[in-house]
Amino acid sequence: MQRRTYLKGAAGAAATFTMAGCLGGGGDTITIGSDIPYRPFEYRTTENELVGFDVDIAQAVFTDELGYEHEFQETSFDTIIGSLNNGNFRVIMSAMTITEDRAEEIDFSDPYFTAYQTAIVLNSSDISSKEDLRGVAVGVQKGTTGESAAKSLKEEFDGDLTIQSYDQVTGAFDALRNNQVSAVINDNTVNAEFAEQSDNVRFLEGTGAAEEQGKENAPPYLTFTVEEYGIGFRKDDDELREEVNGALQTIRDNGTYDEIYSKYFSG
Repeated sequence: MQRRTYLKGAAGAAATFTMAGCLGGGGDTITIGSDIPYRPFEYRTTENELVGFDVDIAQAVFTDELGYEHEFQETSFDTIIGSLNNGNFRVIMSAMTITEDRAEEIDFSDPYFTAYQTAIVLNSSDISSKEDLRGVAVGVQKGTTGESAAKSLKEEFDGDLTIQSYDQVTGAFDALRNNQVSAVINDNTVNAEFAEQSDNVRFLEGTGAAEEQGKENAPPYLTFTVEEYGIGFRKDDDELREEVNGALQTIRDNGTYDEIYSKYFSG
């Protein structure tokens, strides 16, 4: 399913959040490693409730369809794969793009979301095209495909690009606000969430990867990549992965996926 992805600005239902809980896969509780905050996929409300698109999908898949209890465990994104393989939690659900390099270390579910790497800039910026990024500093989150997209752009610019990497995407957004970077390269929906909450941020426009790949309903702004998110599993966890793939298909077929999608995105 291809959709034009815009934020709708709705909050999701609360989910159980713990910093510890059942590790790695014993019993009937599935622990989910996730980098938090990463709006609109996983983040806390002012009442400290964990909400987001991934949070609601986890509820639908693991609990409503498969009958497991589940709990989210906060972890850094740039170490999340190693933490999974060390048994710190059972699965990864953290707006993670399926890539060949990651698939060498872990297995993925079937894709459950399409995303695009994009750039946002301040409204006051004179940057109006991809070429205008040449020679500036861009902010990214460590270990993400946004960082990879920035590195590819740096190669395209023959090294004429400065990349500032932050532990969390919020650090990159703060750097943009404070004029420490000229742009942030990150997932379109997360950039859109930040732009929606700010009155001085805009997407960098232009044609890109989505149009080149012939994506239907491509976003109306510059896209560096087209990506698919997946749930991550250790290599020896085939039974659970197959169960999750079945549950993902079920919630697509019965309309639950579309209901959750419409809470966070429109178009």
